[in-house]
Amino acid sequence: MIRGVNQVVLYVEDQEVAKRFWVETLGFALDQDEPYGDERWLSVVSPDGATKLVLSKRQPGWTAPEVRDGIPHSNVFFYTDDVEKTYRELTEKGVDFPEPPSKQFFGWWSMFSDPDGTRYALGQRWGTSQG
Repeated sequence: MIRGVNQVVLYVEDQEVAKRFWVETLGFALDQDEPYGDERWLSVVSPDGATKLVLSKRQPGWTAPEVRDGIPHSNVFFYTDDVEKTYRELTEKGVDFPEPPSKQFFGWWSMFSDPDGTRYALGQRWGTSQG
C-alpha cells in the first residue's frame, strides 16, 4: 500500500544557489551532494524529515508553467504550524512572499518564491490552531 510521498524533484537554475536557499534560509537538511554521471545529485530533506527535495539542474529550454498572479508555479505545497510567524521569520531572512498570509475557507495560506522566482504555496498544517 502507498503510504506517502518520499521525494519530489524541483528544477533549479543554479544548484549552489538553490542549496543555500533551501538549507541556510529555509532550514532543510542537506541529504546528498554527489556527482551523478555528467550531472550532480543534490537533495535536501524537510525539517520534519518526511520529504526529500531533489534540486535538479534545469535543462536548456525548460520554462516554468504559466500561471496567473496569485497562484503558485509548483504543485508542491509546504506546511508550517503557524503561517503568520513563518512569514515574519522568512521575510526577515529576505525570502520573497508574493502573497502574504491570509485566511481562506480552507485555512491559512501564503506563497513564497525561491531565488529563481518559482512560487510555492505555504499552508497551515491541519489540526493546528490559528482559527
